[in-house]
Amino acid sequence: MHYKFLIYISYSYALPIGIPLEKEILKRGYTVYWFSDLKEGRIALGDRENVLESISTVCDYKPDIILSATDNVPDFINCLKVQIFHGFNAEKRTFKKDHFRIRGLFDLYCTQGPSTTSVFKDIAKKRKHFEVIETGWSKVDPLFPVKKRINPSLSTIFIASTFTERLSLAHNHDVFETIRTLSQNGKYRFIMVLHPKIPNDIKAKWADLSNAYFSYFDTTDLIPLFRQADIMFSDTTSAIQEFGLQNKPIVTFNHYNPKPYLLNITSARDIEPAIEKALSQPEDLLKQLAAFNEELHPYRDGKSSARVVDATIEFLHRDKSYMKTKPLNLVRKYKIRKRLNHFTLKSYNKPFTLPVEAS
Repeated sequence: MHYKFLIYISYSYALPIGIPLEKEILKRGYTVYWFSDLKEGRIALGDRENVLESISTVCDYKPDIILSATDNVPDFINCLKVQIFHGFNAEKRTFKKDHFRIRGLFDLYCTQGPSTTSVFKDIAKKRKHFEVIETGWSKVDPLFPVKKRINPSLSTIFIASTFTERLSLAHNHDVFETIRTLSQNGKYRFIMVLHPKIPNDIKAKWADLSNAYFSYFDTTDLIPLFRQADIMFSDTTSAIQEFGLQNKPIVTFNHYNPKPYLLNITSARDIEPAIEKALSQPEDLLKQLAAFNEELHPYRDGKSSARVVDATIEFLHRDKSYMKTKPLNLVRKYKIRKRLNHFTLKSYNKPFTLPVEAS
């Protein structure tokens, strides 16, 4: 059979999630289009030829499967709606308000690893209106196989920061001044990215530090930078988990929920000592990180996108008569229509099944 996929996004940081999936879908000879429900995402999609510019064209396209790298998906399109996640669980908020919030819109969750799968499966047993299949996460496919890079002559530190101001090192004056000093003494090389949602004046402030030992990158494609770095310096962002899959040490500044696999500090004066400790490759820390990775994302083959495509096609044809109807969600559905400027009474609350063609 031939299948029609739609990659549904909101922000630019979803592109690296969708690109490996797009490659896998096209490799199999199926059709795939992109759609963003926000301007920022539409701008990021740029000159791609396979972009649907309006929700009306999405409806006309009639996808079989929507792969959503954002929290919402239109209920008024009759297709299989799949959550593929826009990040790992960064633990920036309380349990119920973070990674595991169920919005009542999706038929299938393609989870990243055991620590995510177990929770969603427990919820699925209670709600009974969605299913869960563990596939791994498409975004990290290009990270594998991991190549460890430890440069004894000039260590490279990758810096990343969340957009949540109260948690963001990018907003901290003392951190900025410390990195400015360290970037001028030539002892380390710093490479930095900031979340697209961080205010432009903060981005410009850090970009102005650029010199022979400090480089600022305006990109959402982090994996090439991960590969260059020996360690990471960050705060509370899901990029920590992505970087950590390389089993390279991570220094965090005021992490919301510090874990044993992180080297967490609470003062800017501790940045350089923490960097030195991380560069020493502390054995206990790396053992904790390796154990965490096995629960977070045990897949090291770079084939999570293939598993997502396999899982969604299989589930597309599966009998779902045992599943409950999705909740009414009237307020959320209205907000989706308002965002898309597409007001319709149509709403498909039963999980979509595509019959298998007779051979």
